Amino acid sequence: MTPSRWKGDPRSSLVEVLDTLERCWHQGDLFRPDFSKEPLDGLVLTVLSQNTNDRNRDMAYGRLRSAFPSWEAVAAAPREEVEEALRPAGLAPGKTKAILAILAQLHRTFGAFSLESLRLMPPGEARSFLEQLPGVGPKTAACTLLFDLAVPAFPADTHVSRVCRRLGLVPPSATPPQIMAYIESFLPPSYFLSGHMNMIEHGRHRCRSRSPQCEECEIRGWCEFPASTFAEKGI
Repeated sequence: MTPSRWKGDPRSSLVEVLDTLERCWHQGDLFRPDFSKEPLDGLVLTVLSQNTNDRNRDMAYGRLRSAFPSWEAVAAAPREEVEEALRPAGLAPGKTKAILAILAQLHRTFGAFSLESLRLMPPGEARSFLEQLPGVGPKTAACTLLFDLAVPAFPADTHVSRVCRRLGLVPPSATPPQIMAYIESFLPPSYFLSGHMNMIEHGRHRCRSRSPQCEECEIRGWCEFPASTFAEKGI
């Protein structure tokens, strides 16, 4: 799967890249997720984040919890009222359908509106369970594992995927699930959280989709492609 520059020992090169990004963005020092909260809160928040920005996601989540202070109340509420609360997140009908279906499935499986039982599962089983929930794909499941269950995972969002493709760590055609699975196959888990967050920061501020700041990029020495080829290769 890897282009020539990264073949052989991608682990040591990626560790160097991530160490450099940590010195630049300091997310390993600055970012401290709250692992103690109900994991279902984080899962719903991540579902709401799909195809929208953080501001709209947080507004929708706040409206939902203000209107319905418990997940039992959300599950019992008229669908149209839940949909109205979630409207700021966009795609409200689909997200409402997914969230209500998730709540129903959790209650059928665990007898409660909670993901606490996943803390007792082996990581692979917890991931599989999350991925079969309505509206939950590999990235959403990985985010829930990493940020809400303290289980090692390496979510590949838009920024992470762009950085990995432009570095040449993966081919330009690699999908986010492929990128996530590939990196998890060799990167030490101790790098998952900080590496994910630092790549996001780098994608936002240096390796931007448009007008990337290649001359200022701290990891340009590892980059597989010059900026002039990004658009040509679709990366």
